[in-house]
Amino acid sequence: MSVAAGVVSGCLPLARPEPRHLPPVVTVVEYLNGVAAGVIVGFSLGLVGGGGSILAVPLMMYVVGVSDPHLAVGTSALAVSANAAAGVMSHARMGMVRWKIACSFAAVGAASAWVGSLAGKGVAGPKLLVCFAGLMLLVGVMMLRGSQARSAAAQPDRVSTPRIVAVGALTGTVSGFFGIGGGFLIVPGLMYAAHLPILEAVGSALVVVAAFGLTTAVNYARSGWVDWSLAAMLIGGGMLGSVAGTRLARRLSAIKGVLNRLYASVVFLVAFYMIARSGIQLP
Repeated sequence: MSVAAGVVSGCLPLARPEPRHLPPVVTVVEYLNGVAAGVIVGFSLGLVGGGGSILAVPLMMYVVGVSDPHLAVGTSALAVSANAAAGVMSHARMGMVRWKIACSFAAVGAASAWVGSLAGKGVAGPKLLVCFAGLMLLVGVMMLRGSQARSAAAQPDRVSTPRIVAVGALTGTVSGFFGIGGGFLIVPGLMYAAHLPILEAVGSALVVVAAFGLTTAVNYARSGWVDWSLAAMLIGGGMLGSVAGTRLARRLSAIKGVLNRLYASVVFLVAFYMIARSGIQLP
């Protein structure tokens, strides 16, 4: 209860901080770490249609060495958008993208993502990390609870436009606020609103992730919170990871619940680590 209260209180917006133009990542080790982080991010996107920024932000801060949370969020949003676009092409070749549904969801959510990213830039960096960690905990719970439901038979012809609009707007706002693609929110959202089977939801979600990520990245870039050289490293590594993840997704779709539970465990661990590293004292 005390942790939850601290997370909620930490999300209260403060005065918008001045943009900080930090030195670019220049060392060979940091570049290599950026490529490795991109492979992990791309693999996650290709495998389960999400997890890009959920992993990218802590990887950039604690592995690559980016010190500003807003810079990590803006850069990861750009990289995740590009990596998601690569994943879309792979899934489209397998016929696993429902373009009309995905584009409708993305159109509604992209506008909301812009609003959400404006609010996110007004939250102090350490508090943004705590809020981000709180979202990760929520995502982990959703993954555990949804692992059985996602294997149930879906009915892709029962599309609810009001549901698509409502879920798209909510998901876009949350994605923009935290600078994430929102795949782990979008996949169950598409399954709920459009009754898509899991593989079609994953492929279609990547279209939305690409749109959300690009919207957030443009907004953060306007404030100088995108490291372009690091983004290039993440994108390069992500292209490789995305191809591998997409291929494995089709092979392992029958045991998706097992993968979700394993990934949820990783999300929980990273979330608690980020809370511990944020420096904010929770009551």
